[in-house]
Amino acid sequence: MVSCATGLFSRTLTITHKCTYTVWPAVLFAAGRSPLPTTGFVLLPGDSNTLPVPPTWSGRLWGRTLCSIDITDKFSCVTDDCGTSTVECAGANPALPVTLVEFDFNMTSQMKLYDTSLVEGFNLPVRMAPTGGKCLSTGCLADLNAACPMKLKVIKDRDAVACKNTCETEACLSSLFFKTACSDAHVYAHDHAFFNCSSPHYIVTFCPNFKRWRKAEKKKETSGKNVVKYTGVLAVISVICSFIIFRIRLRLSNRDWEISLSAGTIELTPQIESNA
Repeated sequence: MVSCATGLFSRTLTITHKCTYTVWPAVLFAAGRSPLPTTGFVLLPGDSNTLPVPPTWSGRLWGRTLCSIDITDKFSCVTDDCGTSTVECAGANPALPVTLVEFDFNMTSQMKLYDTSLVEGFNLPVRMAPTGGKCLSTGCLADLNAACPMKLKVIKDRDAVACKNTCETEACLSSLFFKTACSDAHVYAHDHAFFNCSSPHYIVTFCPNFKRWRKAEKKKETSGKNVVKYTGVLAVISVICSFIIFRIRLRLSNRDWEISLSAGTIELTPQIESNA
């Protein structure tokens, strides 16, 4: 999906989607600024949408997940729902937690300000990259939902679908968790993780590093299977050792020997009869 109106403006914002599931991006523009052609749309895996951006636009963008339409045609999403009951958010803010990409093109100079914000939580991995020049990209490339501390997880049908950020300072659990995982992201109040660039074109990618973190998840699953396998082997060895000890006890019972197992070693002690 590519907008045909890109020629009307010199700046563009391209949203690409590399997740394996459907995402519904949403856009919110700052008060008094020109709107983009849409405030909400759907992207299937592999899709992209390029939007023309007015010269002095400011706003934020996020991706909604697990969306559906009920029998009354009411649209809603499990994460980041904007509460309008339609795909278009029409100026409404998202429900938290949410991964946000923020822009400020309303600057007198040629420099544009941008950041990836986890101040209000996390639901999707994302990267924001200017095109051309030597400007830096920013984002949170890992899927943090599974690794999210239990007290911060948002659970839906036994799956972690988002991660809360409950802090506004640097030294607290969620801030430390997010900043360690995504050092380039804006995580707490007064966290100066902002970037600037003069590029007119920007690309926002959902699940930008999907193959890599998916490989890591697979490795973790394989590691877990190995732990189970090794635990099973140890259990079998333990049973065999117990059986051997039992047999030794039985054979030595007629010799008045006492057998004991201590700290992984077998000790044989002769019984001394008292002559009372």
